[in-house]
Amino acid sequence: MAAPGRFVGRSWALLQWLLWLTSVRGRIHHLILKDDVRQKVRLNTFGFFKGGNMSVEMTSFTPTGLDFKHFEGAALGLSLDRTKNDGFSSYLEDEVDFCFLKKTPPTETPVTLFRFDFQTPHITVQTSGSNQPHVSDVGSAGIPPSEDKASKVNTHSESNQAGKAKGNETSAKSVEVQKEKSKSLDNALELKAVTETISLRKNNTSYSFRFAFTINTEEEQGLYSLYFHNCYSDKAILQSFKFDMDITIVEYNPGSYLSAGEIPLPKLYISMAFFFFVAGVVWVYILRKRSNDVFKIHWLMGALAFTKSLSLVFHAIDYHFISTQGYPIEGWAVVYYITHLLKGALLFITIALIGTGWAFVKHILSDKDKKIFMIVIPLQVLANVAYIIIESTEEGTTEYGLWKEILFLVDLLCCGAILFPVVWSIRHLQEASATDGKAAINLAKLKLFRHYYVMIVCYIYFTRIIAILIKIIVPFQWKWLYQFLDELATLVFFCLTGYKFRPASDNPYLQLSQNEEDVEMDEVVTTSGMMEGVKKVNQSSNGATEQRELDRVA
Repeated sequence: MAAPGRFVGRSWALLQWLLWLTSVRGRIHHLILKDDVRQKVRLNTFGFFKGGNMSVEMTSFTPTGLDFKHFEGAALGLSLDRTKNDGFSSYLEDEVDFCFLKKTPPTETPVTLFRFDFQTPHITVQTSGSNQPHVSDVGSAGIPPSEDKASKVNTHSESNQAGKAKGNETSAKSVEVQKEKSKSLDNALELKAVTETISLRKNNTSYSFRFAFTINTEEEQGLYSLYFHNCYSDKAILQSFKFDMDITIVEYNPGSYLSAGEIPLPKLYISMAFFFFVAGVVWVYILRKRSNDVFKIHWLMGALAFTKSLSLVFHAIDYHFISTQGYPIEGWAVVYYITHLLKGALLFITIALIGTGWAFVKHILSDKDKKIFMIVIPLQVLANVAYIIIESTEEGTTEYGLWKEILFLVDLLCCGAILFPVVWSIRHLQEASATDGKAAINLAKLKLFRHYYVMIVCYIYFTRIIAILIKIIVPFQWKWLYQFLDELATLVFFCLTGYKFRPASDNPYLQLSQNEEDVEMDEVVTTSGMMEGVKKVNQSSNGATEQRELDRVA
């Protein structure tokens, strides 16, 4: 078992390297794109309650390889659409042949289009559908760009230098700015000053603008997605056209920077951490009570429960700081990533060890079993790398989509790989029950291993498929149900595994090294020609019968 030690050391070094490369921004998003050529970029998605608001500041947008004077019509711009959940694709996510910015959306579709006009310059805002929030030019709303940017973006670097106290002070300042912005927008609505255009400021070759909106009614609540569109379809243009973008997005719900479906997560994670801790304490109590029947793998199972509890505690702390400040404290984020990595490694290693029958069916790992660990451990490293990159980068980056697909694929491969040891153990027990004399014990183990195989399949199926389906079906404010069901399924799986493999003298899993001499059927024990015809009899036979048998053979 030297491989897990090397795994932890290499993963720790890799984690430090990744944290140097990535920048965690939380819900105060700062996205920088260089020489991007994508035609549609999903900048961000956020669920808003009534009273929530969003501000967008494009600090710098620099298109290159294109002369706008020779092209008519708006081919560059943004779009903002609203849906009730992730399950039904929005109007902007449909793969269509026309450009969204050049075609008026259906009247029933809640979407706002921002068309860039670089000649005037200005941005034309067109709102379609009912109950779509009013978009206001923040520059004309009376909020100085320097003050707003300092309170929302630069607070992240200030908090890293000043620590937790300074971070809380900055959080209060950000909330005050958000309230001021909301008040200004409300005044604009009272004056019925509907903003149809937004000023597009030019600075040398780059452009900048700012806008914001507030959710004023319950009908406006929903899951909002912000996209950037490049609607040029000419191949000659697309080959030379690139753009640089520096954009800051601040989203805020009443009392929290978390999306509507994420607000309950800090309390959810800390509650589930308590249940996993209680399960670990109960397991340790059982191990100490039945110390004569305990194997090393039992203590590994206990370590997994406590590691899972710690991971959830740090995850709750991470989300707490995101909720109050808009971004995580990097120290707590690092600790969470470490415990998350250890939890994932312990989970798959423990399942693989149980599946191979180590300590329950056999005391050593075969070459075939070792190959499973050589596959699963590197896959787990890759899965954790993908998870850390996804958590540490913005949704609009090119790496985000790639690593999200890698994480999904690698996770499924890990789940499939840990099924093979269980299948091999079942096959081994089937062969053993048909060849040796301990048929009853082997058949009992075979039945339990089949139950465990079904448990693993159900756990994988539920957490990777059913829970995700629930996530995309439920309304936006109930998205936390996915995390709840995932953690609950994991807790149930841990408890059932512990129950089946509990240290007990009557547990069929643990009877390998017991009663090896007690066989209920007679066995022929011929070892040489001289002993031919001798049969082994039960220990209850009287001494006279045994003596007569030996005299006859002699």
